[in-house]
Formats: sequence, C-alpha cells, structure tokens
Amino acid sequence: MPYDVPPDLSALTLAEAAELVAARKLPPVSEWSPAQTGDSEMRIMADGRWFHQGGEIRRPAMVRAFASLLLRDDDGRHWLVTPAEKLSIEVEDAAFIATDVRADGDALVFRLNTDDIVIAGPDHPIRSAGDPETPALYLAVRNGAEARLNRSTYGQLAEIALSGGDLSVTSRGATFDLVPS
Repeated sequence: MPYDVPPDLSALTLAEAAELVAARKLPPVSEWSPAQTGDSEMRIMADGRWFHQGGEIRRPAMVRAFASLLLRDDDGRHWLVTPAEKLSIEVEDAAFIATDVRADGDALVFRLNTDDIVIAGPDHPIRSAGDPETPALYLAVRNGAEARLNRSTYGQLAEIALSGGDLSVTSRGATFDLVPS
C-alpha cells in the first residue's frame, strides 16, 4: 500500500488536520498483552533516526510502520507491541520529533518526523522539562510516547507564545507553560 505524504502543515486548516488524524488507523497496541517478550535490537536516536542492529533504517515507510507499534510503559520503557510479542526498543530521548507547528484558532497543530499530525490539548499535552537555561519541550503523542520539539519548532512555539504576551500557549482549552519550573 503506497504512502501519500500529507500536505504542508501551513496549507492545512484545523478541520483538515483533524480529518487526517481521524483517518489514520493505528493498531490497538495498548489493548494487546502478549506473553512473549524480547529485544528488538532497535534504537531511536535523540535526533529521531532509527537503527536496527547498528544499521540505520532509511525507509520512511518502515519507520512509520514501526512507530505505529510503539508503547511507553509506566516505567518509561519503550516497546514495539504486536498481538504475538512485545519487544523492547531503546529510545535515547523521545520516540518522535516535532518538526513543525502552527496555530489555528484555539489549537496548535504539530507535524512529527513520521508525518503524523498531532493536535495539542488535554489528550496531547505539552510538557516542559530541563531548566530555564536549557529547556526542552515534549508533546504527548500516543500510548505514552512523546515527541521532543526540535529547535525550529521550539522557536515557532515561542513566537506563538510571545504574541500572546507570555511564555505559555493554549490549545483546545488547555494552557501549557513553556518554561520549566
């Protein structure tokens, strides 16, 4: 099945972004409890690159397929989950990278390095980490996994916040501070 890259984030209305989110059919990994566990021998680097047995996975469709199987448990460990097995995957920082953001009405719409679209809000909060000198922002994606905002997306979000007068943003009724406490 061929993969069509979604249009530029700047070209999408909030309604179109919401349609893309709703149309993406993801496996119900949070409902699966396979008995067999193991090691996937995979690693997601802090810059968003995926590796298997030391070699980089360069096919975006493969990364996107594996990313649809990700789950982060309550202990912070990441897993690739199928109905038959649950394989650990090493994640250096976050499983995804937020590569673009735009404000549309009362919502912030993000694009990830996997071309997923995520609309921030109560179900997808933005979290500040680090300290005021070296902050890091994360967006909840799904199944406990997060996306770290890359530098340019962080800058875009800071501009959106400053246009409102402070270093916080609101999306879908939820307000998020951009400065770690």
